[in-house]
Amino acid sequence: MYASMILAMAAGLGLFLYGMKLMGESIERAAGAKLRGILETLTRNPVQGMFVGLIFTAIIQSSSACTVMVVSFVNSGLMTLFQAAGPILGANIGTTVTSQLVAFNLSKAAPVFLFGGVIFSMFSKNAAIRKVADIVTGFGILFLGLSQMSTTMGAMKDIESVHQAFMSLTNPLVGILLGTVLTAIIQSSSVTVSILLLLANQDLIGLPICMYIILGCNIGACASALLAGLAGTRDAKRAALIHLIFNIIGTAIIFVILTLGMDIVLNILSTISRGNPGRIIANAHTSFKVLEVAMLLPFTKQIVNMTYLFVPNEDEADVSYRAQFQLKYIGAKVIFSPATAVIDAVRELHRMASLAAENLNRAMNALITLDEEDIKEVYDVEKNIDFLNHQITNYLVKINQVNLPVDDVRQIGALFHVVNDIERIGDHAEDIADAANERREKDIGFSKAAVSELGEMMDRVNRILSLSIEAFAKDDESHLDEVSSLEDEIDRTEKELQNKHVERLSANECSPESGMLYSDIVTGLERVADHARNIAFAFKEAEMAQNRTARQVSAKF
Repeated sequence: MYASMILAMAAGLGLFLYGMKLMGESIERAAGAKLRGILETLTRNPVQGMFVGLIFTAIIQSSSACTVMVVSFVNSGLMTLFQAAGPILGANIGTTVTSQLVAFNLSKAAPVFLFGGVIFSMFSKNAAIRKVADIVTGFGILFLGLSQMSTTMGAMKDIESVHQAFMSLTNPLVGILLGTVLTAIIQSSSVTVSILLLLANQDLIGLPICMYIILGCNIGACASALLAGLAGTRDAKRAALIHLIFNIIGTAIIFVILTLGMDIVLNILSTISRGNPGRIIANAHTSFKVLEVAMLLPFTKQIVNMTYLFVPNEDEADVSYRAQFQLKYIGAKVIFSPATAVIDAVRELHRMASLAAENLNRAMNALITLDEEDIKEVYDVEKNIDFLNHQITNYLVKINQVNLPVDDVRQIGALFHVVNDIERIGDHAEDIADAANERREKDIGFSKAAVSELGEMMDRVNRILSLSIEAFAKDDESHLDEVSSLEDEIDRTEKELQNKHVERLSANECSPESGMLYSDIVTGLERVADHARNIAFAFKEAEMAQNRTARQVSAKF
């Protein structure tokens, strides 16, 4: 009998967790990029950020998902630490929406949601309808699991030993510890409070201890963000600590209030909830969070500053020393979040592109000055670029197998092309370093005219590289026309310089050896411009290709 009850309870919990996961992931996939955009832009001050975090969490039904996303934004440099505080505080209120929905007891409608969601998901050809259907299916599974757990708890109530075990829980500190541990394991305060709500509805647990367990849930809910922050930058760790510090201080304040006036608190909640135990739990969860945010929001700056006591700044020399052959925004030591996976890849590619552009300039400088240290550094940086090429490519393969927001999926193919174009720019820098070595070893000279022409062409190449990298990093189309014009100009320049080179050879103004090097370098710089143009237009061309595919599919139907 006990075994069957435990299995039934586990099955209900499994359905509840899976339903919540399916619903949250489906919402993120359907509108993740748009929600992410709102989260990025509407966080200029803590109050505004708080409302954004509240709404965002209420929609995706997970404060953990919201706080982890915020931590990953801080890690990626898309959000400052001060901006992150508002959404984190708002997520604490938004997470209480789940328990409010559970308190309304929509279990009887679960089969309708489940059946309707599955039917439309399986048979609809409209992608938008299928996305909504997945959300509805998750909602149905969630409440089916609740119904299963509620039925099992109803049977448990008749078992005296179980009833006594629950009712023996009276120690406030034990309640806080229990709430903290359970929530840290499940990684969702919504789930723990929902289970608590069902127990209270069945009169299996006393309301006073429930208040303390809810407080423990607040602290346990920080586990996901803390685990995410461990792998991130120092600011990402600080963002996770904002969540923990806020919840610890808030819990301490509410604990004092409960200790001094538990009866008063329960009387107020009972009046608001019309004596319904489940609604008392849900309203307590919401009330505690709202009160905590109202009291602590004015002290956001102080909470942010407090994180620096636990995570101090790092020595710049150490950072520089470890920068070689390391990923900064992606990889095993950095937070992975599907919502920011593409953004993180773009940031790492931006860094790689900047290294390649700097190395090209270093190589051109070495070609003229024949500086041995510059030549050696070109080869060292090229090894780093090759390392980044392999690591970023592996990362792109990995995230291509993950459920990303729909608007991000189209960009993956473009990123594969971009990493290849950047790597080729790095190769051209190495070729120029080889030419510098050859000049040095064979004492090959360049005429003043050749040096001047190379300098002018390099200026144009630097301009197109700068515009292209910026256009790619910001997904900004405002510079694309200028990039196209520059690329055409560099093509014409390459032909003109090749003709001048032939004229100098014919007039015996330069040696065949220097002429060959000059010709190869001019050709290489023209190809760098081609790669730069590819980088600038990567997202634009991916979008155009996707639209063509969509039109072809639509025409078939």
